[in-house]
Amino acid sequence: MIDVNELRKGITFELDNNLFKVLEYSHNKPGRGSATIRIKARNMLTGTTLEKTFISGDRVQDVRLDYQNAQFLYADDNFYYFMNLQTYEQPGLDKATIGDLAGYLKEGVEAKLTFYEEKAIDIELPTSVDLIVTQAEISVKGDTATGVTKKVTVETGLEVGVPNFVNEGDVIRVDTRTGAYITRV
Repeated sequence: MIDVNELRKGITFELDNNLFKVLEYSHNKPGRGSATIRIKARNMLTGTTLEKTFISGDRVQDVRLDYQNAQFLYADDNFYYFMNLQTYEQPGLDKATIGDLAGYLKEGVEAKLTFYEEKAIDIELPTSVDLIVTQAEISVKGDTATGVTKKVTVETGLEVGVPNFVNEGDVIRVDTRTGAYITRV
């Protein structure tokens, strides 16, 4: 059991026989009375979001999670498949679990998979990935003085805002946490 005061963004816990990962956390201490802890958490098994308020001193069940490094192989209609780099097993994660992170997955990208009771339930990507620009608007000469940006589409279908000098065929580095352009590689 862990105290709710120890909950932070990214912590996974069990509540009412469901597994939750904290997305947002706030601690409120009024002038009198006990503190309250408000969290927004995602159910790791169903994907639904929960907002809950705890009173300071409440406890939740902590869980044991296993982590494995894996390499993205391919995706089909329902699952994204990875290969464990040590055992060569190929666990799959469903599309709901991957969600918006699919735009950063290309063949060969290494990630850290989270397992609960030998079932893959979550993924952690590296902080940046290199992607090839497949579609870009043509920039007009003279539009560079004000730091103008444009939208480009990369090989995974993700749209990224980039500076005007980025063209089709360029390789760009994208931050997987924010989706922002970092640099041209």
